[in-house]
Amino acid sequence: MSRRLILAAFAAVAFSTRPSLAHGQRFTKPARITHVAVPVSLDTTAMFQAAIAQVGEDIFVGGQPTERGLREMRARGVTTVVNLRTPEEMQHAVKFDEPALVSQLGMKYVYLPVRGNEEFPYSPMTVARFARAVQESDGKVLLHCTIGWRASHLWAAYLISERGIAVDSALANARAINLMDEHRMGSNGRQPVEDFLNRGLTALGHPRH
Repeated sequence: MSRRLILAAFAAVAFSTRPSLAHGQRFTKPARITHVAVPVSLDTTAMFQAAIAQVGEDIFVGGQPTERGLREMRARGVTTVVNLRTPEEMQHAVKFDEPALVSQLGMKYVYLPVRGNEEFPYSPMTVARFARAVQESDGKVLLHCTIGWRASHLWAAYLISERGIAVDSALANARAINLMDEHRMGSNGRQPVEDFLNRGLTALGHPRH
C-alpha cells in the first residue's frame, strides 16, 4: 500500500474515533438525547483545579475555577455557573469573590451546595434544580465543585434521571471526567450519584431500592 493510502486510512480511523461534539448535542435544548458525547478534557493550567471537561456543545464539568478560568468560560459562551461547594469551602479555600465575578462577567450564578452531610445532602432536589438551571440557561453551562468529583456524580445523576441515558453509559461518561467511584464512597456506603437518585444502582454493586 502506498504511503499516501496509509496516511489516508490512518486519518479516517483517527477522525472516526476522536471524541466528538458533533450532531449538535446541546443539553440546554429540549431535543431528545439518546447518547452522550465523550467528554473532551481541556487544559486546566492556571484555570481549574484538577479537571475540566466539555460534554456536547454546551456543558462544562470540572473543579474550582480561578478568576482566569471564569473569564475563559465566559469567552467560550458560558452564561450560567453552577457551584456545588459549601459556604465554608468557599470562605476558606477560594481567594476571590466568585459570585461577584460571575455577575460582573454577565453570567448567572446558581448556588447548589452539597457535601453529603445532613446540612448539605446529596438529594434528588439538587438534580432537579440543576436540570432547571440547564433548561433556563441562554448559553452554555459550567458545573463545578472542588476537583470535579461531586460535579461528576451530579452530572451522572442528571443524565440518568433527566435525560434518560442508560446507567452504564452515564457512569462511563462521568468517569471520563472525575467520578472516582472505585476509590471514594459516601459515609452511608453509597456513592453520591445514588443519593442524588435516591436509589441504589446495580452497576455499582448495590441493590435497587
